[in-house]
Amino acid sequence: MLSALPSGHPLPELRRFVELVRDYPERQGKMLRGSVVVLSARAHGGDEAAALKAAAGVELFQDWVLVHDDIEDDSEQRRGQPALHRVAGAPVAINVGDALHVLMWRLLMSLPAASARGVDREAILHEFLSMILHTAEGQHLDLSWVAEGRFDIGEEDYFTMVTRKTAYYTVVCPLRLGAACAGMTPSPLFERGGIDLGIAFQIRDDVLNLLPDANGGYGKEHAGDLYEGKRTLILAHLLAHADGDERARTRDILAKPRTGKTPADIAWLLAAIRRHGSLANAQAVAEERARQGLAAVSEALTVLPGRAAVSDLQTLLRSVTERTR
Repeated sequence: MLSALPSGHPLPELRRFVELVRDYPERQGKMLRGSVVVLSARAHGGDEAAALKAAAGVELFQDWVLVHDDIEDDSEQRRGQPALHRVAGAPVAINVGDALHVLMWRLLMSLPAASARGVDREAILHEFLSMILHTAEGQHLDLSWVAEGRFDIGEEDYFTMVTRKTAYYTVVCPLRLGAACAGMTPSPLFERGGIDLGIAFQIRDDVLNLLPDANGGYGKEHAGDLYEGKRTLILAHLLAHADGDERARTRDILAKPRTGKTPADIAWLLAAIRRHGSLANAQAVAEERARQGLAAVSEALTVLPGRAAVSDLQTLLRSVTERTR
């Protein structure tokens, strides 16, 4: 991934630009999505070189999306450090995200049109287009609900949003990219199971955001979702189970701009969430979705030739809702 990025420039200001372009990619990340691509390709008997390029492309996709996402959410941190727009300002950070987007496509365009092991470049490029569009649709839902001050977001609305925003680029598309690296048609079970696993991943992410003991390894601002007014499964459960006064106060706090929310506001929300069992409910939903998703994906994987990779991939996917960071 890093080798696909510029490493220097003779002009001093463009050296700074290169440093900013490399900033998010050089921060410590889980590389979950890229790992799924590589393991899926090995399980399918695919082209290793193509798999590594596709995996690097997925990681670069995540990096440029996160640069923009942090601006859109006015986030404080990313991977344990200040968000890029906090360091360089929003206009510069937007431009950096755009550059990473272009560099992602340049890397993917260097894939061979064909190889001895059947890599299907057109299928890979099509998968990236699908992944980017699904993610943008999900981000639109997420942002528009906050912008419109909507609090009528129920569980099914949340599942629809995270399916598009998270599940496709986290699990579904990486699994299908592995098949494309072998020139194979991906199993339909990758979509069904991958959506469940992606939803489970996002729910666990939402839970971790509200656990202060997870912040040391989690890399994001504790309770940042509450400061940003994110509509999550946790808040949907709270609003459905709170009494009238609690519901009104919850809405009043969430409707405040980030700078208007006080530590006391966040402490009250966290206490209400604990009181109504909203975290426990979310984790239970995540575990059931993970169980269903892993069963569906495992069914598709059982017929593939790369048995060692299949085992490693199942282990990786099983960790989706068990992670602590």
